[in-house]
Amino acid sequence: MDFDLPIIATALGLYLAGVVSPGPNFALVSRMAVSGAKQSAIGATLGLASASTLYAVLTMTGLALLLTQIGWLSAALQIAGGCYLIYLGLKAWVNGDSGTYGDTSRGVGSFWSGLQSGTIVNLANPKCIAFFVSLYAVAIPASATLSTKLAILAGGFLLEIIWYGLVITLLSTAPARSAFKRFGRWIERAVGTLLAGFGLRLIAEKL
Repeated sequence: MDFDLPIIATALGLYLAGVVSPGPNFALVSRMAVSGAKQSAIGATLGLASASTLYAVLTMTGLALLLTQIGWLSAALQIAGGCYLIYLGLKAWVNGDSGTYGDTSRGVGSFWSGLQSGTIVNLANPKCIAFFVSLYAVAIPASATLSTKLAILAGGFLLEIIWYGLVITLLSTAPARSAFKRFGRWIERAVGTLLAGFGLRLIAEKL
């Protein structure tokens, strides 16, 4: 296979910088992990990585750029994403008061609920599309081989899994869990405020 290593290294380096930047994805996974819903955090990680890979594929085929040029669709997607983040933020506040987040018997904190949340959060975030459009416009020339593009797709997926896997591991430790037991209500409220804030910002940009 004909891999262009400099292109792969540049694209994945920029990708990593975007992944580790604080945002709704980090807030979502860290909240799940520190509250004890580890399976949900793992599901959310897989959902985030899968949605990002889908947008990466759309970008490489030129479809993502088309989506950004359809004004009403882009606006609807952004407003829907903002509403969902506000919903998650309010849910965090409610769970902070009731202490029910880690109750898997009620379907809360399960792998599938996390997978759903992670997928929706990324798919409903048009900034994810803009990120990939700008990233690949800068890092991947039109002449890049198919092997190079596939390596970047696989590498990006693995970077998200590794990064959020590290976050989950660190926030699932005994000291982190102990801190959550003491300050869980305030941690939930803080993360809920961040999620709702991200959502309000997305909506405000289109109003």
